[in-house]
Amino acid sequence: MDTPILNSKEPLTVVKVGGAVVEDEQQLSSLLDHFAAIPGHKVLVHGGGRSATRIAASLGIESQMVNGRRITDADMLRVVTMVYGGLVNKNIVARLQVHGIDALGLTGADMDVIRSHRRPAGEVDYGFVGDVDYADGGKMKVLIQQGITPVMAPLTHDGKGNMLNTNADTIAGEVAKALAPFFDVTLIYSFEMPGVMDADGKVISKITRESFQKYVDEGVISGGMIPKIENALQAVNAGVRRVIITQANAIDGKKGTAVVGVDS
Repeated sequence: MDTPILNSKEPLTVVKVGGAVVEDEQQLSSLLDHFAAIPGHKVLVHGGGRSATRIAASLGIESQMVNGRRITDADMLRVVTMVYGGLVNKNIVARLQVHGIDALGLTGADMDVIRSHRRPAGEVDYGFVGDVDYADGGKMKVLIQQGITPVMAPLTHDGKGNMLNTNADTIAGEVAKALAPFFDVTLIYSFEMPGVMDADGKVISKITRESFQKYVDEGVISGGMIPKIENALQAVNAGVRRVIITQANAIDGKKGTAVVGVDS
């Protein structure tokens, strides 16, 4: 009888949280309480779009959005770099120290951990927006194994001296995939709902590649949830053990919708 091979990797949780949570004092406090309670190694990836819009307006810079994506010209790039990499990121880092978490704020440019290329202009020119080329899991692993918790801002760089505004969901997925060779990774996307909902308004407990297509064909899953789950399935395919879509107050991984590769 064959002896089963046990997974010897240490667990690691990557949590992505949106700007609506990190920019609200009560929600942020609750989120950090729950994040601190997650056992083992962890990484936090955050947004901050509302703060960027507000501060840009105070500077007389208009925010332009297309399909929920921010047009990032040179002026807006300066704003998001200041807000995401500075104001929002360092506020979270400082707050995590109160919880006894040795947090370190990072953009993709720091240690060259995430490099991107500027998205080519098509029907829409998004400006200084980056599509990820690679994330260096080896460098992040060194930090994490020293007891450091990375707090990732939604910014990358192109290796040519330019910062790039980059979608936080994408960064979370790329970080999770890059760390999967070294850790047993769970990726958690937190948003305003308790999970992916079925036609009766109930949380779908598990989605596989096969059931995902069925839900799409039936119209149960549509709109912006489709690319989110597609990204989740790509992460699972790349070695992430599971992806959970849930609310910010349930990031312990016990509730929500689990996206897994196959039925088990």
